Amino acid sequence: MKTAAVIAAVFAVYLNALLYGSFQFDDFNVIVNNPSVHSLDAWLGGLSSGIRPLLKFTYAANWALSDGPFGFHLFNIIVHAASSVFVLKLSELFMERSGVGKGAALFTALLFALHPIQTEAVTYISGRSSSLMAMLLLASLFFYEKGRDKGVALTYLASPFFFLLAVGVKETAVIFPFALVLWDWALGRGMRESLKKQATHWGLLLLAVFFILAGYNRFFSGLDPRGLSSTVLSNVNGVQYLLSRFAFIHALNIDPDLPILTAWDAPLIAKAVFLSALLVSGFLLVRKRPWAGFGIVWLFLFILPTNSVIPRMDVANERHLYIGGFGVFLAVSGELSKIANNLGRRSAIAVAAALLLILGAATVAKNRDYRDETTLWEATVRLSPAKPRAWNNLGFAYSAEGREKEARMAYMEALRLDPGYRKAERNIQALGD
Repeated sequence: MKTAAVIAAVFAVYLNALLYGSFQFDDFNVIVNNPSVHSLDAWLGGLSSGIRPLLKFTYAANWALSDGPFGFHLFNIIVHAASSVFVLKLSELFMERSGVGKGAALFTALLFALHPIQTEAVTYISGRSSSLMAMLLLASLFFYEKGRDKGVALTYLASPFFFLLAVGVKETAVIFPFALVLWDWALGRGMRESLKKQATHWGLLLLAVFFILAGYNRFFSGLDPRGLSSTVLSNVNGVQYLLSRFAFIHALNIDPDLPILTAWDAPLIAKAVFLSALLVSGFLLVRKRPWAGFGIVWLFLFILPTNSVIPRMDVANERHLYIGGFGVFLAVSGELSKIANNLGRRSAIAVAAALLLILGAATVAKNRDYRDETTLWEATVRLSPAKPRAWNNLGFAYSAEGREKEARMAYMEALRLDPGYRKAERNIQALGD
């Protein structure tokens, strides 16, 4: 019954994305204009030189069935539904062993399913890299936990298998063995026994790192070359921005305007202190309030690969919060469950239902931004009015619709913001006189 409710909730809020969603932004480079995912033969031919092979396989399989966006969106929504079910099952296990009622587990899963922070990983087709990786890691954690009770086969075979698949979807999955350590620590288990059960995962981690370093040269060479100091400073700002999106659901943005920082100032120091205090509190709470401590550390653990010391073109992307959201929602549900003991059952259910309705409605509304390129970039320039790329992409969307006057104005705005923005210059030239 609970599983069915979670699946129904996912399809209810993402139905409009399924029926009206389109290809967007990186979808064109990654899928539509990428011949290597237009057939399974082409995918096989690119295995030796490409990255994220399993992710590309899903694109190729989708394209083989249909080159329209419907099948791609359906796959993403099914992945999100499966992830939400794994969150339900894992939360039930965790809450029961932490002395919290199972009602909190259902609330955790529904928060995960309905919160609009997930739309970039679900409605945006290219966000599949984050959602599919998460689903496979959650499956790995589920089978790891089940294997402790029902025999070694699940632990030593199924769990590492799903972990390996996740690495084939996205390289940041290599952080997962540390998540297993955190899981067992939060549940009060001895580390020696836990590490023995995780030996296969750690072996696969070393193997995965070897292949990533050997085969991802092109990927790493394409990273932003800025220095370590600037990367760390920018990521402090970026992580604070990302965490705030769990609350500021009205300002979710596919292309946030976050600067590359080169020096400390008072606001940045305050953000660094806040983030450090939050992380330390997570470690301190793991034994006293395991749902809260685990949730906080889990979030930071999965932010680490994308927002720490590796320079990236974009300082922050909301889709990178997808799997970290499990920790946030587990912590929130556990704390609200304790508060609910004082409110009374009916009042607690009413508050929870109201919150879920608000989040579900916000997800439906956010999905409308992905209806076509124009609606997406009009929404983006409202949130990032000083970002040249957003204006350039809006101009391109207008141009594709034959709205050349509006396209020119958008390109001109991009150039006003950045006179050296060559893409906007070329796009204006392509419009002609």
